[in-house]
Amino acid sequence: MATSAQTDGDTAADAQAVGLVTRLIRGNIELWANLLVITWAIVFFVWQGTGFAITVGTVFAIWAILAVSLNLVVGFTGLLSVGHVGFFGIGAYTMAVLTSDASYEAARTDAIPTYGWPFFAALPVSVVLAGLVAIVVGVAFNRFRDDIFVLVSFGFAIIAFNTFLNLREITRGAFGIHEIERPAIGGWVIDGELEFLLFSLGALALVVLVSWLVVTSSFGRVLTAIREDEEAIAVFGYQVTHYKLAIWVISAMMAGLAGGLLASWTSFIDPNSFILLESMLLVSIVILGGLATIWGSLLGAMAFVLMEEGMRFLPFIPPEYVGQARQIVLGVLLVLLMLFRPQGLVGRYRL
Repeated sequence: MATSAQTDGDTAADAQAVGLVTRLIRGNIELWANLLVITWAIVFFVWQGTGFAITVGTVFAIWAILAVSLNLVVGFTGLLSVGHVGFFGIGAYTMAVLTSDASYEAARTDAIPTYGWPFFAALPVSVVLAGLVAIVVGVAFNRFRDDIFVLVSFGFAIIAFNTFLNLREITRGAFGIHEIERPAIGGWVIDGELEFLLFSLGALALVVLVSWLVVTSSFGRVLTAIREDEEAIAVFGYQVTHYKLAIWVISAMMAGLAGGLLASWTSFIDPNSFILLESMLLVSIVILGGLATIWGSLLGAMAFVLMEEGMRFLPFIPPEYVGQARQIVLGVLLVLLMLFRPQGLVGRYRL
């Protein structure tokens, strides 16, 4: 009988130890997620070399700007938008139209207007135009909430894509726009990959700073309150529609900035860069990293870029199926997150 009691005591102690370890792991999931993604990034960059790391870093910077901007709307305000890619495209096409000299294509297609603006003159226009469109769209969208808001933002993404595709007099439609201007300061052109990476990281740092100032201010606290209970915050006299419109416009302007950077970096854009799938991937990045956290957006963007680029080097996946495999893996990750970690890797709230 004494042996049986001792065995029961040992079993209970083992169960307590297992429970303690489980709680420690769950309590430090954010730490593990950070360590995993950062270690993964370091190993991958060392493995592939400096040149590839610079390219991946530039892609990360652009996607991170988009993720941070969208998280202001989805994570902090609670407005699930799938139309962010429209503002991204507006910024890119504004940069392309204002800086490209497309006269060399006149023999193949109808010529489009060319202005020959420098990059730093066109970039503010890209940002402002995205914001102006956001004002018009936001005024119409402010009357909608929840599922209806998702549907109307979905419609905006489709309208934006079809505008890019069919407004051939300005966008050249499916032919796209070539030879988009690189940033230049005086006689120094930022055309090297490392220089453009540093420039993009500087733009990302600016976006992160602005976002941090927004979410830590009284304005940001009102946004979080709107997320929790829009009707309750309206009772205290806050103009909820004004706050929602303001953060919508700020987010769109950041997306326009990312679009301008993308157009300049790739030197070519076409409507296929701004399909609805890109917007869904962006929402997935925000969910993956975590809602209502700027660091989560950065972490989610890095994890996504590493997955997207890393799967190209898996020997058991044929090159023609890499794109489909990426979508499958991302879908599985999102399902697992919804089951076991609905707030994302380092998020504060559930979707």
